[in-house]
Amino acid sequence: MSESSKLNILVVGSGGREHALVQKCRQSPLAGRVIAAPGNGGMAAEVECFAISVEDIPALVELAQTQAIGLVVVGPEVPLSLGLVDALAAVGIPAYGPDQAGAQLEASKAFCKDFFARHQIPTAAYGTFTELAPALAYLEKHPAPIVIKASGLAAGKGVIMAETQEAAIAAIKDMLEGDAFGSSGREIVIEETLYGEEASIHVIVSGEDFVCLPASQDHKRVGEGDTGPNTGGMGAYTPTSRVTPALQAEIEAQVIRPTLAGLKADGIDYRGTLYAGLMLTEQGVKVLEYNVRFGDPETQVLLPMVADDLVPVLLASAKGEPLPSELKFHPGAAIVVVLAAAGYPGAYAKGEAIHLPESLPAHSAIVHAGTTRDADGTIRTAGGRVLGVSGQAASLADAARLAYSVCDQIEFADKYLRRDIGHRELNR
Repeated sequence: MSESSKLNILVVGSGGREHALVQKCRQSPLAGRVIAAPGNGGMAAEVECFAISVEDIPALVELAQTQAIGLVVVGPEVPLSLGLVDALAAVGIPAYGPDQAGAQLEASKAFCKDFFARHQIPTAAYGTFTELAPALAYLEKHPAPIVIKASGLAAGKGVIMAETQEAAIAAIKDMLEGDAFGSSGREIVIEETLYGEEASIHVIVSGEDFVCLPASQDHKRVGEGDTGPNTGGMGAYTPTSRVTPALQAEIEAQVIRPTLAGLKADGIDYRGTLYAGLMLTEQGVKVLEYNVRFGDPETQVLLPMVADDLVPVLLASAKGEPLPSELKFHPGAAIVVVLAAAGYPGAYAKGEAIHLPESLPAHSAIVHAGTTRDADGTIRTAGGRVLGVSGQAASLADAARLAYSVCDQIEFADKYLRRDIGHRELNR
């Protein structure tokens, strides 16, 4: 393919997910220049990064125009909810991700739960509230253990699993009357606690056409044994043996197809990623929530497992064109371990120098999440989740050994990681 016919790609975002997307896009024979905005310390070593906030929609559109971008891949949920895809479509630039209407599935948990009810998608019983008195009245009829969610975007942290009535009342008051999650918590969802094992299914969508990536499992709690507060994710692995081919078929029939038909019925031409957070209960599969972009850190294990060139698939989705009937995946398993700054998801230090190994073993990778790069090339910590270390191997146990061997070669002050990523699968 001639250089002039290649596709220039802009990846929007600054985390581990976006670094993984940059790496995957760069592998494509279709790709010309790959750039990122705003990027991070790891991306800056590989591609040109532009210091533009993901919330600055006009500046991102202008960047795509001036850099002759043929495909924008939107990483995080915030620019999607702000209408970046709509703004790019208005100037004729294809973008991978849903428009503002579709992004409501994640931007408003209340919208999402009402969508489930309208289209008979299996989910937890719930109520949505903006006022304290009705919320507390609902809680009296549906006592703890109960789940309290900020309806708006809260970076994966706006969910409180209240074990007692006291904790539930405190969470409701914190969100509706306090400022626990700012404007994201002005509306809340109270829902029944579901019991079972969680799994995630990532689906690439083009209208009612879709192709699924392998099932994965994230580890949200900060502490080993799934203890402590929720985070954006401390690690993930794929595949999970809990999602058998029969269960995958059930998920597609009962969840994915009715969702895409429901979106179409509601007048939403959905394109991009639909990421279903599922609970595998004794009563069957229930949808916990939808996200409208690739998960972080799940992307760091899913993309390396895709054997096919992903760029044509993302482009077809962006243009609303037919998708391939299936994707080819590498055999075996993949795992990613997040290296965080001690204190995360609370207060943590920034600016610590990071010492990385000079070379990596085969089938391992380091993606940057919260890092910056000094003029002299020094990489420093700049976020709660700092790096993601992934490994691929024939078995999950081997992939875990590989990833943890690399984790132990990385040094920075206050490095924190969970040593039990994949524990459920490894203990089966």
